[in-house]
Amino acid sequence: MIHETAIVDPDARIADGVEIGPYSIIGADVEIGPGSWVGPHTVIKGPLKVGRENKIYQFASIGEQTQALGQAADAGTLEIGDRNVFREFTTVNRGSAPEGGVTRIGNDCLLMAYTHVAHDCVLGNHIIFSNAASIAGHVKVGDHAILGAFTSVHQFVHIGAHSFSGLGTVINRDVPPYVTVAGNHAAAYGINKEGLKRRGFESEVIRALHKTFMQLVKSHQKRDDAIRQLSPLIKQYQEVEGFVEFVKSSERGIVRANR
Repeated sequence: MIHETAIVDPDARIADGVEIGPYSIIGADVEIGPGSWVGPHTVIKGPLKVGRENKIYQFASIGEQTQALGQAADAGTLEIGDRNVFREFTTVNRGSAPEGGVTRIGNDCLLMAYTHVAHDCVLGNHIIFSNAASIAGHVKVGDHAILGAFTSVHQFVHIGAHSFSGLGTVINRDVPPYVTVAGNHAAAYGINKEGLKRRGFESEVIRALHKTFMQLVKSHQKRDDAIRQLSPLIKQYQEVEGFVEFVKSSERGIVRANR
């Protein structure tokens, strides 16, 4: 299943049934799990562990060293889960040495063409990066988040679960879970209602999250006052509790709504 023109380092660990296309290069200390497919003209470097049934399309660069200056060529690692898709020209960098050194991607993610994941980022599960979406170092992205095409995310920003960004959004503050953001610089527009409906969220939960958004993000009142007003919903809905905890733990501050 390995094309004769592919270059695979003898120290790479390739599971049975893995297909590697023409002219691809697989470096040392790379592990690729069963059922995975690597297209032509890809470059994969380690230290890197790729799980089961991943698809890596042509011209992708997976596991290259960080672009941060002053890093050794062998610094950091990359861990990729199962059933992810990396489309054409996607780039994913390994971690950097001084800060833990690991970039992680979960399961069932789709990274479309020209997307970029920088060093020390952590992605959850079922995430979609549309074409040319890019995240800088140390960004964390929660489950089911969707970044629209050409979205750019500043380093150390946290993107909450089930959130959504519009086309060309520039994000330099944390995005709470369930929230839709858009613009340059990003402004919060409301709850990601359509996405939550498609994922089976009950109407009463969506209404509770909308009220939480209005109190914590839209109103611009003091955070502690807003949280006190939301106390009944926090006790009733774990989704609201998670929303509030995200806001309380934000170190960069959250994206706000336009007045």
